[in-house]
Amino acid sequence: MNKMKYYFASLLFLLVAVGFAQETQTKERESGHTNQNKFKQLYEEFATPNSYRSASGAPGPNYYQQQADYKMDITLDDKKAIIYGEETITYYNNSPDDLEYLWVQLDQNVRAKDSKSPLRNGGGVPLAEQPGTFAGKYLGEPFDGGFNIDYVKDASGKALSYTINQTMMRINIPQPLKSKAQMSFSIKWNYNIPDHTVNRARSGFEYFAKDDNRAYVIAQFFPRMAVYSDVEGWQNHQFWGSGEFALTFGDYEVNITVPADHILDATGTLQNRKEVFSKEMMNRYERAKKSYDKPVLIVTQAEAEAAEKIKSEKTKTWKFKAKNVRDYGFATSRKFIWDMQAVKVGGKNIMAVSLYPKEGNPLWGEYSTKAVAHTLKSYSEHSTNYPYPKAISVHAKNQGMEYPMICWNYGRPNEDGTYSDRVKYGMISVIIHEVGHNFFPMIVNSDERQWGWMDEGLDTFLQYMAEQEFGEKFPEAIAPNKAYPSRRGAPAKIVPYMSGDQSTIAPIMSNPENVYQLGPNAYGKPATALNILRETVMGRELFDHAFKTYSERWKFKHPTPEDFFRTMEDASAVDLDWYWRGWFYTTDYVDIGVKGIKKYYVSDKPSKKMQEYMAARNLTEADLPPLVYLADEDSEDFDANLKGKAPTENSKTLKEFMMDNLTAEERAAVKEPKYFYEIAFNKPGGIPMPLIVEYTYADGTTKNITYPPEIWRKNDQEVKLVISSISELKSVVVDPKLETADIDTSNNAWPKKEEKSDFDKFKKKVKG
Repeated sequence: MNKMKYYFASLLFLLVAVGFAQETQTKERESGHTNQNKFKQLYEEFATPNSYRSASGAPGPNYYQQQADYKMDITLDDKKAIIYGEETITYYNNSPDDLEYLWVQLDQNVRAKDSKSPLRNGGGVPLAEQPGTFAGKYLGEPFDGGFNIDYVKDASGKALSYTINQTMMRINIPQPLKSKAQMSFSIKWNYNIPDHTVNRARSGFEYFAKDDNRAYVIAQFFPRMAVYSDVEGWQNHQFWGSGEFALTFGDYEVNITVPADHILDATGTLQNRKEVFSKEMMNRYERAKKSYDKPVLIVTQAEAEAAEKIKSEKTKTWKFKAKNVRDYGFATSRKFIWDMQAVKVGGKNIMAVSLYPKEGNPLWGEYSTKAVAHTLKSYSEHSTNYPYPKAISVHAKNQGMEYPMICWNYGRPNEDGTYSDRVKYGMISVIIHEVGHNFFPMIVNSDERQWGWMDEGLDTFLQYMAEQEFGEKFPEAIAPNKAYPSRRGAPAKIVPYMSGDQSTIAPIMSNPENVYQLGPNAYGKPATALNILRETVMGRELFDHAFKTYSERWKFKHPTPEDFFRTMEDASAVDLDWYWRGWFYTTDYVDIGVKGIKKYYVSDKPSKKMQEYMAARNLTEADLPPLVYLADEDSEDFDANLKGKAPTENSKTLKEFMMDNLTAEERAAVKEPKYFYEIAFNKPGGIPMPLIVEYTYADGTTKNITYPPEIWRKNDQEVKLVISSISELKSVVVDPKLETADIDTSNNAWPKKEEKSDFDKFKKKVKG
């Protein structure tokens, strides 16, 4: 048989095989097994690219965003726990539209006496509640924490009409604000500061009865401009409590007046340090700017404890400026210990800072600033360099909230100073997470009100990497020979959620107010999805480049989910529409298994199935060219003498081909496989994933093969693969390292592994 003759014979056989496969697929469709293709493009879900946002995921040539600058004078009344404020907002309309009115956010109104927020959820009697939650619901009058607006005035001092709708205030300007124009207006207000330990308020005070002092963590404390963009127009969705914030970048000048013995830090650069610092504090601060290995105490515990005992009747004003930030926060108390350490990021010195009362020690003095410094380095490496002059971690009971350059974090030792690993790791993790929010959404400024996962999910993903790196960098902080115990990020951690009751699961692409379980939905699942994308689907090199591209493209801008999805594909050349659809737009889960295995052997005679195919078409072997057949165990000619023989021993056709087309040296070099298997893999779960398989053979060797996810593109339910080997196949395991968040591993192996019952496990435990 010459090569040309073999070519035509092979072509004819290929046509026969294709026809057989098409007939099989037709029968599957007719039987109801339709091909639910997850690989179609996301055009139905995505907004059409335009001049503002390009198809590549980058800002378009006409991209714009508004700017809002603030000048504020704030006074904190420590005796009455009231904030008084006056602000002048200068608003720049960079959009192509003339604006008929302006929308301002009044987030503290979620705590107004007449707030609708507590009424938005149904539900019966809970099994148990925290005392503060119970007291807030049923004991006494509701706390009145909403804004009291004294006035709204234009630049000339003339009153402006306004309308308040729950947490939004519409300012009814007399003339439309023209495109490319700006205007200034002023607001005066006050509100009662809540106890943030009750009902988990995002900001407020904690009262320490033993020394009769408060520690304040203050945010959402001023009327803030809503975002106007090419995507939403005015983002004036009400603040109900879960969906966080959509905010405009701007420059801030803020003067904060507090009791003279308070220690205070805030968003921005302190302008009058020599006025509010003692000489000793200034000396310590200068040392801290040069200390890269450990924090320097600016205020010691002994000094903080002394300040607790005597309450000054005088006041002191701290003056700050911040450029290009989207929000503002501050913390103040006479109880604060204060330490700082310099961190080198992108060739710049950044100050890592911690504020904490004595109740936080010794845990906070040991780990807080260390965690801040580590986070700045880790996140900068994986996204974009940290641009601000400092990052502050503030100790606050049961808190975990973030603002530009400042955040509050939980983690309190017992009164005797002891603490468990759970408390330690919880504190380190929340600091990494909240400091990490400086990057998402404080720099890459997504709309938290609409898409909670864009900041929480991306941040939790980077948090997972930073935690693992923390364990490697500071092994003394971790139990010997163990990795950092991250709560979210690893594939196995999301399995209980994804395998749960579908009636209480929402797609990631849901508004935060409309999901049942916000933690797994906005934090855990997207973080896991990105981790799998990096480690298993794309690989680190492609993923890291694409993720940094997204971070650089959209720093100090307002990205949407489509901008993220498109950039990740644009910068990597990896088609990920199937991935976004499965993980982000549905509540599907991953479940891939081994359905069954058939053994095949090379033969000169057609298999039973091939014979049936030929009979249906009135074909005989004489009508076909010389072919090599794979006969299964059901074939008539299958017997023991075929098993384990080389293919050329069982197939005269194959032997002739080898003789005609290969030299003696080439034939000697060929390693003929003696075993052939058809393995059927099925996919009960809706999400297609790479098919990761470990094959183990009788000679003790193993082979790991990762088939691309596109293997499911033509049949979403089952694929069959042919495996040839020199040694007999002994086992097949899908996803051996648990990389894909497969919710059911009982079907992942052949031969199927016996699952011991709970009773058997109990007996073994008792005997042991």
